[in-house]
Amino acid sequence: MSAGGSHKRIIKELSEITQSPPQGMKVSLVDESDVHVWEILMDGPEQSVYAGGHFKLLLTLPKDYPFKPPTLAFTTKIYHPNVTNDGKGAMCLGLLRSDEWKPPNKIAAVLDMTRSILVEPNLDDAVEGAIAEEYRTRRKEFDRTAREWVGKYAGRK
Repeated sequence: MSAGGSHKRIIKELSEITQSPPQGMKVSLVDESDVHVWEILMDGPEQSVYAGGHFKLLLTLPKDYPFKPPTLAFTTKIYHPNVTNDGKGAMCLGLLRSDEWKPPNKIAAVLDMTRSILVEPNLDDAVEGAIAEEYRTRRKEFDRTAREWVGKYAGRK
């Protein structure tokens, strides 16, 4: 796929997502002149400890998308086993790894999967081992800390 083809694919996916966004999400370009960087505003799923929170994520598409996966990062701090706790907010999502990404995959599927891991973390693919261990063995403490972070960083009303 040429650079023009990649650009067309991105425009098509952006159009589909903005017209029919995944549940609890709003998608827009960070800068209208760059279709490779998207801002996602996501509400914490009701059935999760993140309910009531409003999270901002940054999706960056490589120049050779869809042959290379996008990167997705939480810019809102979140206490979660699959999101780095280093201020970068990088997500560990199997679908986004180079060896698992396939060109037919779509950004809508990435966003749906992101929402689903807020409900049910993937502990086998955790980037924050201590948080994953806490989730496994001391769930009440995990839930309490995650809710505190939602209140502190994600503007829970």
